[in-house]
Amino acid sequence: MLITNKDGTLSFAVRVQPRASRDEFAGEWQDALKIRLTAPPVDDRANEALRRLLASRLKVPLAAVRITAGERSRNKRVEISGVTAAMILALADS
Repeated sequence: MLITNKDGTLSFAVRVQPRASRDEFAGEWQDALKIRLTAPPVDDRANEALRRLLASRLKVPLAAVRITAGERSRNKRVEISGVTAAMILALADS
């Protein structure tokens, strides 16, 4: 998984599977972190669920998690401030 660091903010790719049976990290998909979400992909509910899941698992405020690309796609780019690359990589292994 490719993680870039710019001024203390990490950016990485995410592949989202909406309407899953539970919220979970499902390893890697190509060069992205694969995440399954129970939320449907309507009215920004899946995007909000993604931000909340990442914020809670990484123990950062919700405002520290931003979706910078792919808001209407399964493939997204996420920026998170206040975390390390090791913390992101640990999510893929959980």
